[in-house]
Amino acid sequence: MKRSTANLLLLLAGAIWGMGFIAQRTAMDDIGPMLFISLRFLLAGAVIWPFARRERSLASEPLPKGSSRKFWLLGIVFFLGMALQQVGLLGTQVTNAGFLTTMYVVLVPLILLTVLGQRPAAYIWPAAATSLLGIYCLSFDDLTAVAWGDLLVLACAAVWAVHVILVGHYAQQLKMPVSMTCAQFFGCGLLALVAHGVAWQMGWSELGMNGKVLLAALPEIVYAGAFSGGLAFTLQAVGQRYTTPSVAAILMASECLFAALLSAWLLGERLNALGYAGCGLIFASIITVEVMASQPIKGDNASPSHH
Repeated sequence: MKRSTANLLLLLAGAIWGMGFIAQRTAMDDIGPMLFISLRFLLAGAVIWPFARRERSLASEPLPKGSSRKFWLLGIVFFLGMALQQVGLLGTQVTNAGFLTTMYVVLVPLILLTVLGQRPAAYIWPAAATSLLGIYCLSFDDLTAVAWGDLLVLACAAVWAVHVILVGHYAQQLKMPVSMTCAQFFGCGLLALVAHGVAWQMGWSELGMNGKVLLAALPEIVYAGAFSGGLAFTLQAVGQRYTTPSVAAILMASECLFAALLSAWLLGERLNALGYAGCGLIFASIITVEVMASQPIKGDNASPSHH
């Protein structure tokens, strides 16, 4: 797969996630955060299970030894990120959560440099900063004072940065992105189900599991599970086989841009001049990484193969 095609898949994932933030927030009017995460990703795993089986059957060689441990590690990291974000949404505004989550745009190259000693391509830093500034401009009018939920979502951004790096590494190493994503979903879903049971037994959650609750949250569960989960995260895993973690982070952070544009188109919401300037900055950063990524990249642990 060409790197440009992989980057388009990551942009598509960002667009799908852009519509998913609202579903994540409104679902918790009817359902507890851990139960929502569990149902969402168990559904997502079930949706892509047939594709994972087909991928395994068509593979020229079996998964490398130790793949199960890597799958479980991904599932644990993924669950931590989702749990922090979902619970954080109970204590902050959607706009705050959207802005703080996308802090992983700058955290990914920072972790690559300081922890792993991998120097990202030079253009990544100004592109990441431009994208973050654009996201801030989009969110400026609606950002509220820092609340406890903001701290959880900020921690979530750090976990997402680690997740992006792990997905990029494992996707290139294991070469079975759909199977990897499927295992990640089931691991996350099972961990969330256990967490919901613990929260319910200890009285931390007033929202249990019954037919009325599930029916009320069904539209959000289906969208977040089948599309924002099953489809978008599979696109991420496939796309990250052929591009670098830093480039992927910038492209996937386009979810804020798509959220703003889709809400203007579908809901009739309007952006002010600063918001449109933010869209322009994010779009400029996307174009920058798309053009520059077509050139040979040194560092960032990236030598994506082309097929």
